[in-house]
Amino acid sequence: MAEIVVSAVVNVLVEKLISGDVMKLARSEGIDSQLKKWKKSLQLIQAVLADAGQKHITQRPVELWLHELQDLAYDIDDVLDDMDTEALRRKLNQEPQASTSTSKLLKIIPTCCTNYTPHNIMYGRKISSKLDEITNKLHDLVEEKNNLGLNVNVKLERSNRTNRRLEQTSLVDESKVLGREADKDALLEKLLGDEACNQNVSVMSIVGLGGIGKTTLAKVLYNDEKVKAHFELRAWVCVSEEFDVFNISKAVFQAVNGKNEDFANLDLLHVALKEKLSQKKFLVVLDDVWNEGYNEWELLQSPFVVGAHGSKIIVATRKTMVASVMNSLEPYNLKVLSNETSLSLFAKCSLDEQNFDNHPSLKLIAQGFIDKCDGLPLALVTLGRVLKTKVNEDEWEELLNSEIWNLRDASDILPALKLSYYDLPPDLKQLFAYCSLFPKDYLFDKNKLVLLWMAQGFLSQSMGNKSMESLGCHYFEELKSRSFFQHSANDVSLYTMHDLMNDLAVSVAGEFNFMLDDRIDINGRTEVFEKLRHFSFVSQPNLVYRQFKELHRAKCLRTFIPVSVGLEHFSTQFCSVDNILVELMPQLKFLRVLSLTYGFIEEVPQSICSLIHLRYLNFSQTHIKQIPEQVSDLYNLQSLLVRDCRRLSTLPVSFVKLINLRHLDIDGTPMLKKMPLGIGVLMGLKTQSKVCIEGANGFKIYELKDLSELQGRLAIEGLDKVIDPTQATDASLQQKKGLDDLVLEWSRIFDDSRNLMVEYQVLERLRPYWCVNCTHLPTLKQLSSLRKLSVKRMHEVKIVGPFQGIALPSLESLEVEDMQGLEMWSTAISFPRLQVISIRECPKIDKLSIGLLPSLNNLFICQCCEPVFKSIAGMSSSISRLRLEDIKGLTQLQGEVLKHLGEVEFLEIRSCDELIYLWESELVACTFLVSLQRLSVFGCESLVVLAEKEVNVGSSMESVREVRLDICKMLESYNCPNNVESLTITWCSSMSCLTFSNLHKLTSSPMILDIPDKGCDYHRPFLNFCLKYLVIYDCENLNSFPHEHLQSLTSLEEMTILYCRNMDYSFPCGLWPPNLKKLEIGCLKKPMSEWGLQNYPTSLVTLVLYGKDSAVVSFEVEENASNATSKSFLLPSSLTYLSIEGFKEVESLSEVLQHLTRLENLQVYSCPKIRDLPESSSSFEGKKNPKTDSTNGDCPNPFFFNRFSFCFLIPIPFSNHSLRWLVMEHSINNSSTVGTGKANEDVRAVVNVLVEKLIAVDLMKLARSEGIDSQLKKWKNSLQLIQVVLADAGQKHITQKPV
Repeated sequence: MAEIVVSAVVNVLVEKLISGDVMKLARSEGIDSQLKKWKKSLQLIQAVLADAGQKHITQRPVELWLHELQDLAYDIDDVLDDMDTEALRRKLNQEPQASTSTSKLLKIIPTCCTNYTPHNIMYGRKISSKLDEITNKLHDLVEEKNNLGLNVNVKLERSNRTNRRLEQTSLVDESKVLGREADKDALLEKLLGDEACNQNVSVMSIVGLGGIGKTTLAKVLYNDEKVKAHFELRAWVCVSEEFDVFNISKAVFQAVNGKNEDFANLDLLHVALKEKLSQKKFLVVLDDVWNEGYNEWELLQSPFVVGAHGSKIIVATRKTMVASVMNSLEPYNLKVLSNETSLSLFAKCSLDEQNFDNHPSLKLIAQGFIDKCDGLPLALVTLGRVLKTKVNEDEWEELLNSEIWNLRDASDILPALKLSYYDLPPDLKQLFAYCSLFPKDYLFDKNKLVLLWMAQGFLSQSMGNKSMESLGCHYFEELKSRSFFQHSANDVSLYTMHDLMNDLAVSVAGEFNFMLDDRIDINGRTEVFEKLRHFSFVSQPNLVYRQFKELHRAKCLRTFIPVSVGLEHFSTQFCSVDNILVELMPQLKFLRVLSLTYGFIEEVPQSICSLIHLRYLNFSQTHIKQIPEQVSDLYNLQSLLVRDCRRLSTLPVSFVKLINLRHLDIDGTPMLKKMPLGIGVLMGLKTQSKVCIEGANGFKIYELKDLSELQGRLAIEGLDKVIDPTQATDASLQQKKGLDDLVLEWSRIFDDSRNLMVEYQVLERLRPYWCVNCTHLPTLKQLSSLRKLSVKRMHEVKIVGPFQGIALPSLESLEVEDMQGLEMWSTAISFPRLQVISIRECPKIDKLSIGLLPSLNNLFICQCCEPVFKSIAGMSSSISRLRLEDIKGLTQLQGEVLKHLGEVEFLEIRSCDELIYLWESELVACTFLVSLQRLSVFGCESLVVLAEKEVNVGSSMESVREVRLDICKMLESYNCPNNVESLTITWCSSMSCLTFSNLHKLTSSPMILDIPDKGCDYHRPFLNFCLKYLVIYDCENLNSFPHEHLQSLTSLEEMTILYCRNMDYSFPCGLWPPNLKKLEIGCLKKPMSEWGLQNYPTSLVTLVLYGKDSAVVSFEVEENASNATSKSFLLPSSLTYLSIEGFKEVESLSEVLQHLTRLENLQVYSCPKIRDLPESSSSFEGKKNPKTDSTNGDCPNPFFFNRFSFCFLIPIPFSNHSLRWLVMEHSINNSSTVGTGKANEDVRAVVNVLVEKLIAVDLMKLARSEGIDSQLKKWKNSLQLIQVVLADAGQKHITQKPV
């Protein structure tokens, strides 16, 4: 299918052959007659390409002729590019009078870099033999053209027709698919239903042909609002042909965790994932699955089994066997669209109408297309978008009768997709074919792809005033509008290509493009490399030297790039490639694109100077320390990318010779502090991510003046070195309209050399941002595109404003921090797009006037006065997330403020020490906070109760799902609504009464947890209660607990009750929530040795026991209660996870483990007398560490240390049960005095003491007098945050090294 790109290449060659510089050089070398022959021959060939483009579909000789022409066209282009480069070299070195810009360059370039050499004397002789060879080949092709009978009179119907610009809004939204309503409803019923299943997690599969709409339907389900509300966690993973368990697991973890983390091996990853999914109802979509291996699936799904009942996995696959292997419920076979639906979809895509009623003449033709597309949505949509550019009936008929429908080959590409491809203009064809270098499911960044296209010469510079980058983006959007690209499911800024489109790209690219991966064997494929022009390889551990060594045959290679679809970088996977490329580089002299991103390369080879055709050079995230001087001789270079090269410190001195450079990305290069001389005259620069202002003869800020094309991000470092403020004016930043991310940086070192007045004047003339010692702010009127504004540490500023009108119409985020002198903020202007406001450490603001904030959804105010909060809240009714911390004067959220908070879903109040009540009454809160779902109150030491007036304890906030009350030492009571699903109360030492209301029984008495003298009401059951998670920790005055009614809490799955030492002596009494799955309990008033038979529910699988002062000497299972002693603790036999800590008198576990037949994980902390423990760590010498040895299977790291104890994990020799691994703790010196549990308690005790000290009156009085009280308050807040998580850390640090 060589016709795809050859016509575009030939057009470019003809243009080059009439170039003034090339022909001038040719005449000087006496080779102009050769080039004239080339032009004449190519024009003859041009005339028949339209006919060849049609005939090659059915005539093999024509196809072969086009392949030969394509190969020769590349050779011609290489020669012409070589001549163009030679002409440029001579102009730079010998003709300073040619232009003003050239003259400027030569004044800057050191003479050592411009010395005349006899190179040009030999040039004509050097290339003459190559010219003769090409002339002969071209002559042969012209002769063969005549023999093939190619017609010059064929109209260029497809190739040269000017298509209408496709409307971006004309395409049907893929979330509103046609004809799949019944499929969606059926799958939703399965997805949301609670079908009978003996497992918590079930698998649903969508099976169907490629292009039938499996992924689209899965997306519709995944984004359905009911689905979002039904599942607590969701993850989408595109699996594709390689079923990589690690990468798939990590993608799921990243989705549910919200951020990326690194794991040394699969086991550590699965342990972390299992913890995230435990008892959570989740949905995981595995799209495009091909794996038929049962073992791989078993390994992948092992962490999923801990999910809550009703969790689902959706698998989209073409193969029924895949669904069977994955234990799917009955596969849902997706059928092709009906004829009626196909017609409707086709009309929507081709005409933007619901049907063909208004186009009866086209309906019959459309039916022909429907019949040929066989009801496949992808084919219908793609073909419909092709026809969208056709304006009459004849054009529709032409496509319907195309020979492509009858074409049969081994590629198995849908004819409709081929037809859509052949309809592309020649320029777009070569752009699409280039994408064959990227694997399936690759995430395309539009701007990065455009740079590669540009480097290959695909983007002609003769398109009016449009830059190559703009033209590339224009072309990309047109390909997207024709369905060749589509938005990524997880990131709308990135794009993917459907698998069938990827197959099409590989098919049409033919022998000139090649992507190497672990499934391709290159042995005996010499011919592949001889014509190869574009090469990529998929990063992987098992790429071998031999495979790359074969590239020495690809002497005309133009592209060398690594690609990947995995989540990991390449850094550990192709370090050997660097050395191979160094060896090959001198032979690959026609490279246009060279990328070594993420490699271990430390030094750029000197031989890079031979790559004179290079346009794109990418060393990002490598270890290079300098760019050698030889790079300056790459006159054609357009893009030099060294982002995140942390060791890079030097650029070439004669960098200025790179007169074609358009993109210099040096972001993330902290060692680079010196700019090359004269960089300011490279007027074509569009990306210059950083400049460093220098003194003496270094870079000056005014050198930015002529860089008017700059776009994207620009960081200006060293502004304190600007001596003359007029230079800042000369930089003309206001004229650089393409900048959307600007960072201005002064040194943090203040000494006598600094002139604050000059620095302010520099700032004022630059305008965008401001510096530390300003006393007022500029009006910012020119920054109409500004999205994020940060104002920090400007202690001298007292007043902001007044501003009027709409000063910042695009502003989305406003951050004001550490403005100690700020007293008034007056911006009575509209911020129509402002979404986030963060105001911190502005203690003196007492007057704040701000305009309407219609888009505000996230408000954070910290260490400010109450008027700041009231003023902002009063100007917006759209706030969904509100966080208040250390607000002076805030004693209660008044009704006048609450009425503006109807959209708040998350309310967090921290360290507001004057807060006594949250609101006047619960009834008032219910009236206004109608959307509140999460409430968190932390460290408010004066808070007594949430509502000042309890008019009706039956009223409650129906929307609330999660409540946290932490370190509120004066809090006496809380009334928990029955709709709350998660309740956490920690370190509330005065908590005396916890009540549970029932919304459906408003007259019922609430359940009461009370201290001794107030009595308890245990007579009302918990009806219709939603509580799933209950945590009560270190509430020392909580005396009683409604244990007699725990069986009414049917939704409760996890319960933690710890360190409540005044709890009623009768608890526990053997009554538990019937569906309880996890219980964490201990350190109560009643010793564990006296608990007796507890009748735990059979659902209980996780039990964590804290045995301090428990008097327990042994463990037994409940079924053997008759064998128990008076000091035994009875365990349920249903456990799969058991953790015990602080049982000082227990000596053995082996006997009870024989009866815990389901136990999989046992953790033992600070139990010094257990004789099952090994005597020392030497017992485990020689065991393999799974961190470095993958043969350990699912075993976590068996050896890990902390400052307190030595912990290890060993296989259990006991028989007849499923326990596989045991975590045990023992002191390093084999003594019994130090243990993890003890250490954890010690840390908690120290932190508690520190918090008490930080609220001491004398200490804080001294701190205020010295002006350091704000620091100590930060310490207190941080330590209180740490207090809350210490219990959890005490568990996790055993298995998680970072903890």
